[in-house]
Amino acid sequence: MEQGKKGERVLISFDYAIKLLLRDKANFDILEGFLSELLMREVSLKSIGESESNKEYPKDKQNRVDILAEDVSGEIMLIDLQFEAELDYLHRMLFGTSKAVSERMVQGMKYKEVSKIYSINIVYFDLGQGSDYVYHGKTSFTGLHNRDELRLSEVQRQTFGKATAGDLYPEYYILKVNNFDDITKDTLDEWIYMLKNNIVKDEFKARGLQKAREVLDRNNLTPEERKAYDYAMEMRSKDLSDVSSARDEGKAEGRKEGLEEGREEGRIEREELKKELEKRDRERENLLAEIARLKQQSSR
Repeated sequence: MEQGKKGERVLISFDYAIKLLLRDKANFDILEGFLSELLMREVSLKSIGESESNKEYPKDKQNRVDILAEDVSGEIMLIDLQFEAELDYLHRMLFGTSKAVSERMVQGMKYKEVSKIYSINIVYFDLGQGSDYVYHGKTSFTGLHNRDELRLSEVQRQTFGKATAGDLYPEYYILKVNNFDDITKDTLDEWIYMLKNNIVKDEFKARGLQKAREVLDRNNLTPEERKAYDYAMEMRSKDLSDVSSARDEGKAEGRKEGLEEGREEGRIEREELKKELEKRDRERENLLAEIARLKQQSSR
């Protein structure tokens, strides 16, 4: 059995586990554990499938995994893991939730049947500016004058099981995994430690991790599955290396172009300065010649 340091167990990458193992109903409790720790409530899943939210994107999904999970109450969890930096990633999060809502609405459905959406984004790159490693965003309706939050009526609360108007709208979670300092202060941190390091320590108590450390053990894969897993990790590393190299080459080319542009601007400025100095020299020489002529005339 592959081991890390004493008291640790190295697991297969979580994104690959989602593709290969976690969609099996027998393993739902692993993902249920993660979602329960993140959302801070008990989550029981009814189904896990492929998300169609990014279907329009022709980009290769080697460095991205997105799934759609539905719990027993009909609420939707869009889970996206991304390794490669993407400038408009925040816009894609919005697109994903909007598409999930619209695709699940069929003609004749009432608006009250719109599902609550949780967008859970596990990113392995520096998204935006922020030093934390877990961010949560949700809609809030606040009065402009009284500063009170818009709450649901008693009938609405009983019908929808929510307290405020904002509770009906999508919520977003961003886990900036690489910002985590590996110091586990609570059970959610234990999950983030696993997401970052593919390791579960013996003392971890978070829901789902005990099952994960058994199911996601690389040695439990068949020889064919291990071969496929190793190849997938090799391709991911290659893809990320290619992207990083291309980005570095682009920066270097940009610096080169900027340097060459600066040199050209400097050359033009020097030529203009030279012409200006030459003009002043001619004017000075003409002035001196005129002074000499006037002196000569006055001496006659």
